[in-house]
Amino acid sequence: MMNVTDTVKQIIIINILFFIGTQFVGDPAYKVLAMFFPENSDFHGWQIITHMFMHGGLMHIFFNMFALYSFGSAMEHFWGGRKFLFFYISCGLGAAALHTAINYYYFNQAIDIITSSGFAKEDVMQLLNQGKINTQWQEILTVSQFQNFMSSFGGVMVGASGAIYGVIVAFAFMFPNAELSLMFIPIPIKAKYFVPGLVLIDLYLGVSGQSIFGGSGGGGIAHFAHVGGALCGLLIMWYWKKNQFNDNRWN
Repeated sequence: MMNVTDTVKQIIIINILFFIGTQFVGDPAYKVLAMFFPENSDFHGWQIITHMFMHGGLMHIFFNMFALYSFGSAMEHFWGGRKFLFFYISCGLGAAALHTAINYYYFNQAIDIITSSGFAKEDVMQLLNQGKINTQWQEILTVSQFQNFMSSFGGVMVGASGAIYGVIVAFAFMFPNAELSLMFIPIPIKAKYFVPGLVLIDLYLGVSGQSIFGGSGGGGIAHFAHVGGALCGLLIMWYWKKNQFNDNRWN
């Protein structure tokens, strides 16, 4: 088993320190460091970075850090620390960008319907930023539209998953025939099949609004953030291969 590399080790330590800190500080830490919807008064610019180091629970941070250790060390060993850090942060930003873009779509879809029914957008925004709603909105919007509207505005984004999805895509790009397996699927699957399948599952769950464990609402998982991180990772890898590795043959 490959030893953890320096940059990966530092990222894991920062994540653990953030997690321990939030256990003492509680909700105020999430309010400052988790990523809010840009129209929300609790949004701050630094959150596009700090949300990558925040996690919602022990299992959340455990699985993310285990994946970072498993795949990130291999990529840092190949690239070096600076290039790995650039890639990791870029994929985290790509995850935040797609997640926010989808939220804007749902939010503006609902706002258009509400304002076309006679409500002023300024009044709607004022109520939302006060943590209030007008119950008439529920009569104007469908159930799913109202749920998407409220979750897009009031939901927060935390976790390193988007950045890690980019790292996993890079691993599959570089080592397509490496065999991987999930804990609950003990059959090894080549990375070139495993990773696209994983991303497609996230895409389906994000579009359908379903949870992998059943039910609606996505189970609190930002599936489009996963897809955004994976897509960003794929685009960077494609660019690097096209422009920097033309003399190398990748299997």
